[in-house]
Amino acid sequence: MSGGDEELAKDLGPLAALTIGVGTMIGAGIFVLPGAAISEAGWFAVLSFVLGGAIALLTALSASELGTAMPKSGGAYYYVNQGLGPLFGSIAGWANWLGLAFASAFYMVGFGQYISNIVGVTGGIDLGFVVVTWVKLVALAGAALFVAVNYVGAKETGRLQNVIVIILVAILAVFTTVGALRADPANLPAGTGLTPMLTTTGLIFVSYLGFVQITSVAEEIQDPGKNLPRAVIGSVVLVTVIYALVLIVMAAAVEQGFIAGLAPNEIAVVEVGRLILGPIGAVALLIGGLLATASSANASILASSRINFAMGRDRIVSPELNEIHPRFGTPYRAIGITGALILVFIAVAPIETLASMGSVLHLVIYGLLNIALIVFREADVEDYDPSYEVPLYPITPIVGTLVSFALIVFIAPLVIALSAVLVFGAVLWYLFYARSRTTQGGVLADYILSRADRMPDRAVSAAESVQPDGGEFRVMVPLANPENETDLISLASAVAKQRGGTVDAVHIVTVPDQTALEYAADHLDEHEADYHAVLDAAKADAETFGVDIETHTIVSHRGVEEIYDAARTHDADMVVMGWGAGSGSRAESSIDEITGDIPCDFLVLKDRGFDPDRVLVPTAGGPDSDLSAAIARHLRAEFGSAVTLLYVADEGERESGEAFLAGWAEEHGLGDVELRVETGDVEAAIERAAADATTVIFGATERGLLRRLVSGSLVMDVVDDVDCSVLLAERARKRSIRERLFGLGKDQD
Repeated sequence: MSGGDEELAKDLGPLAALTIGVGTMIGAGIFVLPGAAISEAGWFAVLSFVLGGAIALLTALSASELGTAMPKSGGAYYYVNQGLGPLFGSIAGWANWLGLAFASAFYMVGFGQYISNIVGVTGGIDLGFVVVTWVKLVALAGAALFVAVNYVGAKETGRLQNVIVIILVAILAVFTTVGALRADPANLPAGTGLTPMLTTTGLIFVSYLGFVQITSVAEEIQDPGKNLPRAVIGSVVLVTVIYALVLIVMAAAVEQGFIAGLAPNEIAVVEVGRLILGPIGAVALLIGGLLATASSANASILASSRINFAMGRDRIVSPELNEIHPRFGTPYRAIGITGALILVFIAVAPIETLASMGSVLHLVIYGLLNIALIVFREADVEDYDPSYEVPLYPITPIVGTLVSFALIVFIAPLVIALSAVLVFGAVLWYLFYARSRTTQGGVLADYILSRADRMPDRAVSAAESVQPDGGEFRVMVPLANPENETDLISLASAVAKQRGGTVDAVHIVTVPDQTALEYAADHLDEHEADYHAVLDAAKADAETFGVDIETHTIVSHRGVEEIYDAARTHDADMVVMGWGAGSGSRAESSIDEITGDIPCDFLVLKDRGFDPDRVLVPTAGGPDSDLSAAIARHLRAEFGSAVTLLYVADEGERESGEAFLAGWAEEHGLGDVELRVETGDVEAAIERAAADATTVIFGATERGLLRRLVSGSLVMDVVDDVDCSVLLAERARKRSIRERLFGLGKDQD
């Protein structure tokens, strides 16, 4: 239950990471689909599973590079949204979300088949206008159960999932080993041709979903540059080998026609297991199939809520869907909507359609992911520095793109049509809903527009036509200390109200480095009792201003550094934070100000009881003083603040100082406020003027890191000497390394 980007403890070794990949794929597909695959394609069904693994492998190579370059949550959706922009991000997000919902419905129908087989019931209930089979009834009940489990947030499911994976692999290993002893190549049913094989590949591709999820925990993997690609690629290869062996045994261990002659209520892998291993083997495979379908459905429901969270974070869908349940700590709205979709899909679609829909939508995602890799490479993005690179670039991602999209052609026309409708709907959703709300463009559009004079007019026009239009002004407030929550939210709400924007309250819970963040996120109450209280109070305070507020909780090992990442992730236009570690005379630490620019405007409050009644703004010009003036205007408009502008001139230059300050005040919409010009020592002049002020707003110093390390900072000296609250304002902008080290010349405070 955490939002934003998290730095995870490096506690996943290569084997553990590999287990995650295998666990996301070894599941319902191999226990439900082999019978249909062999009946459709003959022994070519083995090739169908191998081809599906090969297509997945091409995307696994691209996902490995992207994962080492951008170890962020969100998986394939994140990479597509960052690389190709929010239009394609909308397509990928909806395809991922609905694809997982279709896959979950498929798994639950398989679950219903296994339960019905164990109980020995057939038929269904005649409702007059339709007959609802017992398989569907069990599937609906099971889906409702697993949705409820995710709704209330059952814990410690990770270890259970690992145990289930071990059991499934053991069952399949015994099945394959014993079956191989009685396999006879003469039993292999004749292959039915290339087209049926490709059609079958589209059907069974649902068995290869989820390996990209390893990239979501890249920061938790030891030596991710080496172990992440091994885990992603190795899991696909291992699962493909297991699937191929199981299919060969199933096809060769029984006489030709055996599988095709099974009754609709008989499960092929179980019946073959009965012949190979006897009744005990059949029971083991029934239990294995039950565990596989249940665990696959549960994992898909969980993953779908995470995709929805990432889309809400990027404002592709409403962030309100990510509302956290006050008691259970889960995104209950997202889970509820996903659950409703799963129930509808179970009720209206046959199992083959559910599997094919899950396959098609994920093939769309994988094709876009490969294109995103090409965009990142060709655009030469400054921060794109993967520690693993796909072999044979650009051939590998190009082939991965082509085969992913090409396989869709061989899937049932009705499924293709339904998928096309969903993709078209995602495009319309972006154009008529998300475009006016999301703020972050993609690398592709930036690349085209930055080279508009060299690009075809149609490409430039297309890039401009789908660019996000900026959305609402967002003021993020990182909250860690309940004592200054009210003042920070009041300040942020005042600014947001004047800008017609939204407040984004982010509660950062810091845990020790030794604590894995996934564990901490599921056990927040152990680290901070009543952790919802600070966000509940923030909501109440913001509502008094009549502004919209969103709330998120981030679990992190870091302090101030996490604020910068969260600001980027949440597309904040401004951050209002309390004065603390890393604030200093800038809103950055010394290392950060050399290595990167702050992601947005920052206001840092030294809170001595926030009172906007009498506001003092010392200025010498410069971009940060521009922000100080804007904040003073907002406070005056919201609270009726009396504003005083102060300029400290050199001795003998009072007249020129008065002219400067009068002109500066007019330029910044403050021509009617009190103007105060003094000469002499700057620090002493500010302290005298601040004696009658309730709040002082400083522009951040531009002296530069090296000069401030040698001689200190005026701002820091004054902050300690005045009695009122101090607000440090810093404007986001690009600065050269020279400017970072030596500043812009004269202090512009």
